[in-house]
Amino acid sequence: MKPITRIEQSLAIALAAVEEPGCPPKLVAAVRHAVFPGGARIRPQLCLAVAQACGQDDPALTDAAAVAIELLHCASLVHDDLPCFDDAPTRRGRASVHWAFGQPLAVLAGDALIVMAFQTLAAAAGQSPLRLPGLMKIIADSVGMPSGIVAGQAWESESRVSLMQYQRAKTGSLFVAATCAGALSAGADPKAWQALGDCLGEAYQVADDIRDVMGQAELLGKPVGQDAQHARPNAIADLGLGGAIVHFESLITAAADSIPEGPSAAAMRQLVWQESERLVPRAACRQYQAQAQAQAQTAAAPVRLTTAA
Repeated sequence: MKPITRIEQSLAIALAAVEEPGCPPKLVAAVRHAVFPGGARIRPQLCLAVAQACGQDDPALTDAAAVAIELLHCASLVHDDLPCFDDAPTRRGRASVHWAFGQPLAVLAGDALIVMAFQTLAAAAGQSPLRLPGLMKIIADSVGMPSGIVAGQAWESESRVSLMQYQRAKTGSLFVAATCAGALSAGADPKAWQALGDCLGEAYQVADDIRDVMGQAELLGKPVGQDAQHARPNAIADLGLGGAIVHFESLITAAADSIPEGPSAAAMRQLVWQESERLVPRAACRQYQAQAQAQAQTAAAPVRLTTAA
């Protein structure tokens, strides 16, 4: 079974487990709207890939960890789109939850997804119960304080913030959870896979910043130009577009180099490079840079004045 099929099926099972007849129908619809159809599901796919590389001896627990991480990611998107934050009308190419169902149900849907993540994880620990406390801590740390996605969102309300600290909290923390939870769900040492999550998480946010500036709404699945509009910390403001692209490429190289040696190392590195091309297509970057350079040269050209004879 393909990883993406496995993830979609596991998500469907997790939602079906809580959609009893007594549940408010509009809340059920809002939660489903937030989860399906999904994006690339890169975080749960990363979780599955690391578990596979570590020998994966409890697939049900690995699936639950991957689902928990994706549900938390979906919850963060629902809340991030609210009027008090981005006020985004679209997400993943269609109406955001609060546009489709209203703000109250959007808040409740996000909250329900957070709780559902831990319900799903706890229900799958029957075979390997001793791994559950560690998995709960890894995943909870990735969303809470002091450096989870909640803290990352909160940094936007501060007057000063380190770009790296902001990116690692808001985006990188769930990538670290994906790699570390994938390893632990298979009984391996999660610390050996933390660097991969760190590098990929930061690279993903830098890629998001690059596409936000390049205007690739079809790739983002949401309105572009949001960083500038909301004066958020971003790699473009700090490094410029060219510098951000170079930084992204260095992070991808570091991510590939951090993968522990083993039978699956080469396949994991190939996965990292394939994902980097999906995030920031090289051809699009080179074209955009060439256009920017041409515009700069035109603007810098001397103005020739002519006088009448």
